[in-house]
Amino acid sequence: MKTTAILTAALLASTTIGASAETLRWARAGDSLTLDPHAQNEGPTHTLAHQIYEPLIIRDTTGAFEAALATDWTPKADDPNVWVFNLRQGVKYHDGADFTAEDVVFSINRAKSEQSRMKELLSSVVEVRAVDDHTVEFVTDGPNPILPANLTNLFMMDSGWAEANGVVKVQDVDGGETTFATTNANGTGAFKLVSREPDVKTVLTRNDDYWGMDQFPMEVSEIVYTPIQNAATRVAALLSGEVDFIQDVPVQDLQRVTDSAGLVVKTAPQNRTIFFGMHLGPDDIENDNVEGKNPLSDVRVREAMNLAINRDAIRQVVMRGQSQPAGMIAPPFVNGWTEAMDQVETNTEKAKALMEEAGYADGFSIQLDCPNDRYINDEAICQAAVGMFGQIGITVNLDAKPKAQHFPLISSGGTDFYMLGWGVPTYDSEYIFNFLVHTRGEERGSWNGTGYSNPELDAKIVSLSSETDLDERNATIAEIWQVVQDEVLYLPIHHQVLNWGMKQNVGIEVSPEDDPKMKYFTMK
Repeated sequence: MKTTAILTAALLASTTIGASAETLRWARAGDSLTLDPHAQNEGPTHTLAHQIYEPLIIRDTTGAFEAALATDWTPKADDPNVWVFNLRQGVKYHDGADFTAEDVVFSINRAKSEQSRMKELLSSVVEVRAVDDHTVEFVTDGPNPILPANLTNLFMMDSGWAEANGVVKVQDVDGGETTFATTNANGTGAFKLVSREPDVKTVLTRNDDYWGMDQFPMEVSEIVYTPIQNAATRVAALLSGEVDFIQDVPVQDLQRVTDSAGLVVKTAPQNRTIFFGMHLGPDDIENDNVEGKNPLSDVRVREAMNLAINRDAIRQVVMRGQSQPAGMIAPPFVNGWTEAMDQVETNTEKAKALMEEAGYADGFSIQLDCPNDRYINDEAICQAAVGMFGQIGITVNLDAKPKAQHFPLISSGGTDFYMLGWGVPTYDSEYIFNFLVHTRGEERGSWNGTGYSNPELDAKIVSLSSETDLDERNATIAEIWQVVQDEVLYLPIHHQVLNWGMKQNVGIEVSPEDDPKMKYFTMK
């Protein structure tokens, strides 16, 4: 009742703030975790940030590079270890301060700091320096051919604003810290923050001094963003006209929305894979009933669990056909993906034999941690998997909770078995390896909740950031994937499919990154 009352109040408020065609009332299942642009590496958090802040380079609605705060970038002619970025001139922050190279140096160093969740993307950067007010050089540890791809979600902050408001340091999410930057923002983006009520409502207004006013449609004058976790309530808000655009139409309601006058659904494959992670590293784990050992450390158990998942049944029953069963944790968009590795197999009898061979003929019990407001039908997928694991003797106790409570379990090592989804904004396997496969440490592996550590593999992962021979680099990527697959480090479920629902007057195409940038929207 309390949640419903808050939602109703938020929606009513949104209708009174501005009822013109230029107000975009936007909803999705979950909210941004913070406004601090370097504190979280998470899709909905980046999506809200993209309206307010800007990186040097963005991806447009097709996934192609587009100049943002940098107008061009190239390796330095006489030094392949240096990338030169020329910055856009005449850009101002929302408070009127000038955007300069000093802000880039500050922002990159901030994003490289210990508490930043973006630091893996900058692990090859040894120095960033301002040549003049509008030229910046990135010095890397060896030539880095994919550095630009790592910068599309790295947002630029005003160093003066950060100093004045005590947010030079990144918000300590793991420590439960909130700072001025958690709920306040000062970017160069197309929209300015008006108000922020986490998990209730965020209001933005168009930045009429935006450098791109003549380059983008800029037809949205105001954004009212309301997270609506409950699927039925979210669809009802779209059907009733209380919201104009929802990012995640539930698969069970696709036909209903499509058949409604004045509404359209746009669908596209997403650059994201959903999977389960397992705490396979330690000798013993907390959340199982096996004393003195860890069943997940046995590759035969992991292979059995992999064989137990009926991905086609999940696609048909849970996802209503709106998913692509996955055999690897990389979507087809990504360099390194192969059709051969993405094949899936379900074989309960073979799985039972592997369990018996591993000494678990009678099975075991374990807790599965799952989000309930992050991925499409996330909790329902976990519920389906519980039954599938039960067929091979594994009793799974499901604990589903909002992403704000779920993700810290992974980053802190507080879960033994968990669901995670991973998008790849760089479109390259290195991004997956850096975060999910490399040994967890200060510069890499922050989302590797498996406890897996392989120094030889780590060295290969690090080499990818400086290998300029693409054939050699792709061969190394293939070698790393082979280890990931042979070790069954993760249990892939499917590549996600996006379904955006909107009023007919809202014009936008689905982005494979699931990151609508409202400056592209038209309001017909």
